[in-house]
Amino acid sequence: MKNYLYLSLILLFALSCNIVNENRPTITVSIEPQRYFVEQIVGDKFRVNTIVPAGTSPETYDPTPSQMIELGKSTLYFKVGYLGFENAWGKNLEENNVDVDVINCSNNINLIEGENHSIEIGENDEHEGHNHQGVDPHIWSSPKSALIMAENMLNALVVADEENQKQYRENFKKLETKIKDTDQKIRELLENAPVKSFIIYHPALGYLARDYNLTQYSIEFEGKNPSPQQLKVMIDFAREQGIRTIFVQKGFDIKNAESLAKEVGASIHSIDPLSYDWSDELIKVAQILANNE
Repeated sequence: MKNYLYLSLILLFALSCNIVNENRPTITVSIEPQRYFVEQIVGDKFRVNTIVPAGTSPETYDPTPSQMIELGKSTLYFKVGYLGFENAWGKNLEENNVDVDVINCSNNINLIEGENHSIEIGENDEHEGHNHQGVDPHIWSSPKSALIMAENMLNALVVADEENQKQYRENFKKLETKIKDTDQKIRELLENAPVKSFIIYHPALGYLARDYNLTQYSIEFEGKNPSPQQLKVMIDFAREQGIRTIFVQKGFDIKNAESLAKEVGASIHSIDPLSYDWSDELIKVAQILANNE
């Protein structure tokens, strides 16, 4: 009987905690790395909802009706700023959720755009490449930009919930230390990296490349799979440059990467730039580049 009462009390306590948690106000973010930053700042004060599920491309994702409803219940929506689905759905999302404050996390970041975006191999025989038009949205791929991104979140949170701003500022200081530690580890790893260039299927590491003096080449050609002729140019180019590292992202086709790797003797590494474990993932990329000769 005592055991029964004890178990009943535990269940009641757990249920009451769940009810309290469900009554928390909601914040919506576009992708999982943003959820990581927000949760480090707000602790348990908010429930954080992510629009783009893990393993799904934010370039082409279509929000579901239930996600639109969830967004409408949010206090704040932190958008990255220039993701494909945000460009396609942004106006609609904002017009249908007028009571939700929309914060652009790209504010105050030195954005990569126009001719400085991603180099695509195979545009011509000189390998000058083709540069994506528009803005590179992958701002979270470098600690330098990620810190500004987190600051934008903090600034919005202390306005939206002034009562808890002291806690948010204290939590942000811890997050800032984590981001700076990540930056230091990456710099130490890349200092003596044998090759400063890498190939990646979808160009998601542009800010990492810029801030650590690396060169990113994409397998995608104008957002599409390369033709056999373009793949041949990539093979010649990789041999010429001595590139030995090819990254493929979770959820993308790896056939072209496998063909390229086989021809040039490169190694393929699976990465997830959209991972919630933001710091671990960036350090993993740096470790691969540092150790891949």
